[in-house]
Amino acid sequence: MALRSYGACVLCQKVSVVRMIYRGVNEAAHPQPQVDFLKGQIHKKHPGVTNLKNLRLPEELQMAARSIIRGAQVNRLTERAQSLTNFLWSRKRAVDSPTLRKKAVSLERQLWEKAMEKRGDVDEQALADRIRTRVFSELRRSTYHWTPMKYDEELGVVYMAARMAGCYAAVRRAMNEIKKRDPSFAPHSLLDFGSGLGTVVWASHSYWGDTLKEMVCVDSSGPMNILAERLLKGDDEQAEPHIKHVYFRQFLPVSPKVQFDLVVAAFTLSELPSVKEREDVVLTLWRKTSSYLVLVENGTREGHQMLMEARDTLLTKQEQTLHDTRAASVFAPCPHEAMCPKLAVEHVTPCNFRQLYQPLPKPGHSDQAVEMFSYLILTRTGPAEAETEGVNWARLIAPVQRRTRHVHCRLCSPDGQLQHLVVTARKHSRDIYRCARSSDWGDQVPIIPEVDDVDDDIQTDSE
Repeated sequence: MALRSYGACVLCQKVSVVRMIYRGVNEAAHPQPQVDFLKGQIHKKHPGVTNLKNLRLPEELQMAARSIIRGAQVNRLTERAQSLTNFLWSRKRAVDSPTLRKKAVSLERQLWEKAMEKRGDVDEQALADRIRTRVFSELRRSTYHWTPMKYDEELGVVYMAARMAGCYAAVRRAMNEIKKRDPSFAPHSLLDFGSGLGTVVWASHSYWGDTLKEMVCVDSSGPMNILAERLLKGDDEQAEPHIKHVYFRQFLPVSPKVQFDLVVAAFTLSELPSVKEREDVVLTLWRKTSSYLVLVENGTREGHQMLMEARDTLLTKQEQTLHDTRAASVFAPCPHEAMCPKLAVEHVTPCNFRQLYQPLPKPGHSDQAVEMFSYLILTRTGPAEAETEGVNWARLIAPVQRRTRHVHCRLCSPDGQLQHLVVTARKHSRDIYRCARSSDWGDQVPIIPEVDDVDDDIQTDSE
């Protein structure tokens, strides 16, 4: 028995030596490319990492919100906040008239075909009336009944308890993409369309508070503007606002020549009643953008598709009057400007991301929550920063699965395809492997051409 074990050990050692010799020859014949994509950073903080840790509202904002909520004394606040959260998450786009008309014509044709199959004498006028009634009934039953949200002061307080912390977390995470990848960007002006409680102002101030000198908040709801101003003053009308140079309006600035360095619309497109109105608003916001346009929506299929509509509008449609001729290019999260590959598959799933945050303290609520969101950043400053020669950056669209000596990465690649990439140090280099292992959902990871190695079990397959 001992002799057999000894023989097995000797055999294993010989196999190991042969493999080492083979790898040495293979690496000499096919050396892994050396690319300086780390730019002096450690692997855990490589240039593609944009994720943030558990986010918390600024202390001044949290204290003001708690003061306003206590003073409002809203009945069943926790229950109503949860109900509003569920409603906003499940909200769909309004069905526009052309789509509804097409659906009605198709349904009417089907009903007439069924009626004609029976043959026989029929009163055509009576039959037409019955079919029309059935069509209207079916449309009422199956069509999503979109209604605009109208916020009074009480519903604004409910929204504050339900969504303020989550909205802040999503916007901070989206803006961190700009802060990390374009550190020289120092905006002087901000436009927040659909500003609500002003969370965009607080999030942008956390990054560029030293340079922002004008912040214009536009929201059609007067009560929401009042609440946002109270939050800035710590719920004290006599106090100076914590963030200065913030101006509230109910309408966009009229002049088409007025531009802002940073334009944001967070959870706003879903409040517009039609495709045409969303398109008009997106084009208007783009005209007012001098550097970056940031759009954020719920991380649902509806939210993602609205962002892709906006993306398509800005990349493909030419305006008749141009005051700024610089074209739009995608900055994040897409590493390409082709059609979103998630929309090309049979079962569409949203391209979304997650951000941990601490919600406003309230009874029965945990100290940590997750905001699922989708976002889109477009820029006038040209495509994303020049890529390091020999390396491309792909976006992680799912959690990284870490295994022994390899990691599974699901990626949206610069060629516009979805990929499942299994990364190891031997196949992709030690630096690539350690970067992939240190990355997470939403980050970018460096991709360099693979080295052929028949002794490895790496796989790259399109989804």
